[in-house]
Amino acid sequence: MYTQNTSIKNNGLLLHVNDNASKAIFIGCVILCLSPFVSPAIALLMGLIVAQLTGHPYMQLNHKATHLLLQVSVVGLGFGMNVHSALQAGKEGILFTIASITSTLVFGYFLGRWLKIEKKTSYLISTGTAICGGSAIAAISPVIKAEEKQISIALGCVFIFNSIALFIFPGIGHHFNLSQTQFGLWCAIAIHDTSSVVGAASKYGVHALEVATTVKLARALWIIPVAFMSTFIFKNKSKKISIPYFIGLFILAMVANTYIPTVSIVSPYIILIAKAGLTLTLFLIGAGLSRQVLVSVGFKPLFQGLVLWIAISSTALYAVMHLA
Repeated sequence: MYTQNTSIKNNGLLLHVNDNASKAIFIGCVILCLSPFVSPAIALLMGLIVAQLTGHPYMQLNHKATHLLLQVSVVGLGFGMNVHSALQAGKEGILFTIASITSTLVFGYFLGRWLKIEKKTSYLISTGTAICGGSAIAAISPVIKAEEKQISIALGCVFIFNSIALFIFPGIGHHFNLSQTQFGLWCAIAIHDTSSVVGAASKYGVHALEVATTVKLARALWIIPVAFMSTFIFKNKSKKISIPYFIGLFILAMVANTYIPTVSIVSPYIILIAKAGLTLTLFLIGAGLSRQVLVSVGFKPLFQGLVLWIAISSTALYAVMHLA
C-alpha cells in the first residue's frame, strides 16, 4: 500500500511524517482531549505542538469543526447556570462592555491608520478584539466583503493572543487576588474568543466561569449593531448579517436548568460533555496555527493586535479592581 510522505520544516530540521502517522497522532490527541485528563490549556498546547511538528491532516475542515463545536459546547455549559445569577452578572458587565467595545474600535481605527494597515484587515482585527474574536470576524467579514487573506490575518492575530491569554490570565488573577466575579468580568472583556474565555475562567473557579460566560455572550450580541454599522462604513448595499443564534439556545438552556427540576438530573452529564467539547475546540484551534499561518500574519497587523490587546487588558484589569 502506497503511503504519501509529508515533509515539515521545523527550526531548520526536516521532519518526514507519512500521512497515516500524521492522522494517527492527530486522532490520538483528539481522544486524549475527550478524556478527563487533559485541561483546556494543555489541549491548546498539544494543538500548537501538532501544528508545528506533524501538521493538521484535516485542515480544510478545521474552521467549520471549531465553529460548530464551540457553539454546541457553549450551549451545553448553559445547563450549569442559573438565570438569576446570570442576570446579575450581565448587569455588572454591561457598562464595561459598552465602554470597552467603543474605545477598542475607535483606538483600533486610528492605530490601523497610523500603521498604514489595509483598512479591512485593521477593522477585522479591531472588531475581533473588541467583541468576541473569531465569531465577530466570521460575522463581520461578509458584511464588509473581506478577502480570504484579510480574514486569515485577523483570525491569526486573535488566536495567537487567545493562546497566550489562556495560559497567563489565571496566574495574573491570583497575583492580584481577584475575586471570582472580578476575574470572570476581566476574562470576558480582555480575552477575544469565547473558547479561551471559558477555558481561562474554568481554571479559576465555578463562579468565575458563570460570570465570564454570561458577560461574554452578552458581549457577543454586539456583533449585530456593529455589523449594521459596518454596512454603512464600507457601503455594502446587501446588508447581509450573520446573527449568532446559538446565544438564544444558551439562554434556553439556562432557563431550563433554572425552572425545570428534571433537567438538573441530567445537567452534570451535559456539562461534562460540553467541557470535553470545549477542550477539543481549543486543541483544534491550536492545531490550526501552523507556521505558515503565524508567518502570514505579518508584523504590523500583529503589532496592532498586540497593542489593542494590552490596552483593553490593562484597562479592564484596573476597572474590575477599582470599580467592580
